[in-house]
Amino acid sequence: MRFRIEQRLAAPVERVEAALLDPDWYRAVTDSPAVWAPELLDVADDGGSRVDLRVRYRFRGTLNPAAAKVVSADKLSMVHVSALDRVSHVIDLRIEPDHYADRLRFGGGSVVLQPEGDVTLRVLDGDLKVKVPLVAGKVEGAVVSGLRQHAAVEERVFAAFVASTR
Repeated sequence: MRFRIEQRLAAPVERVEAALLDPDWYRAVTDSPAVWAPELLDVADDGGSRVDLRVRYRFRGTLNPAAAKVVSADKLSMVHVSALDRVSHVIDLRIEPDHYADRLRFGGGSVVLQPEGDVTLRVLDGDLKVKVPLVAGKVEGAVVSGLRQHAAVEERVFAAFVASTR
């Protein structure tokens, strides 16, 4: 399942990039119905144009009953492994499931941060494949729906976060 998620974040692109490296940003996103508060696991920033980071996301939503028979919502967690290029404002993204690696495959993804004045458009393009007979589409739909719900919460929380950290 190919998917695209767009967010309009109320800050210039440099401020958005700084937030992505700030553990406080991830702690601020606590009211998502789909994802528990993300956990910033690692940031490798040598002060150059590239920053590598790893963030864990844990599913918080409810699965369709058929999907719940083959995967547990409690075990739907993944680490986003990202390489941020501060010059091009592009993030190369790889998503590694903590469980079900034999059934969940995330193809290469990317996030583009597009400056639009005082706002940044954040566009995530990705590909999710679930290898579970009969319910693959339902699991894919649940995961992508959770990502979309979480993105909407991030968008809403971002303005308050930026204002509180000036």
